[in-house]
Amino acid sequence: MVIKKIAVLFSGSGTNLEKILKNIHGKTFSTCKIEVACCICNKKDAQGIEKAKKYGLETTLIEHTNFPDRESFDKELVRVIKQSGAELVVLAGFMRFLTPYFTQNVKAINLHPSLLPLFKGAKAIEESYNSPMKVGGISVHYVNEELDGGEIIAQECFKKEEGMSLEEFEKKIHTLEYELLPKTIIDILDR
Repeated sequence: MVIKKIAVLFSGSGTNLEKILKNIHGKTFSTCKIEVACCICNKKDAQGIEKAKKYGLETTLIEHTNFPDRESFDKELVRVIKQSGAELVVLAGFMRFLTPYFTQNVKAINLHPSLLPLFKGAKAIEESYNSPMKVGGISVHYVNEELDGGEIIAQECFKKEEGMSLEEFEKKIHTLEYELLPKTIIDILDR
């Protein structure tokens, strides 16, 4: 059985990391077994570090504040990813704008909480919620030099209900994320 390795990068709670670990890590699919080869975080107090430990994985901490510029940080990210043998990098709540050095040296996908190409950037959930659109949704896309601008791989949406609060809207977004991101990783690797 072919083993395909992924690296998961995160910055915060690690809820999407946890779904990847629960639904994919160490599991066998039709053509391969998928393993999380490394977890990388840029914030030492991120809750996701503890979630990775529950699955027996140590997180490599690479704090961006310890580097003089974005490219130096990205070079260290790429070095650790290459060393792990990961063939796919998954950005699961990794809150960093990546340089061309990163995007040209690794194949990466990102989970974004809006229907791209609308509502790019960190305020996507609020902007989508406050928009006149009748639906909200999420996207998984390839990472390129443009912020949230890579080729869209998969999307899911839901109908905005009348009177829906921002909290309810955000919860619906996260529910979709927990299903779509693991499914998309499997679709990419299990061929």
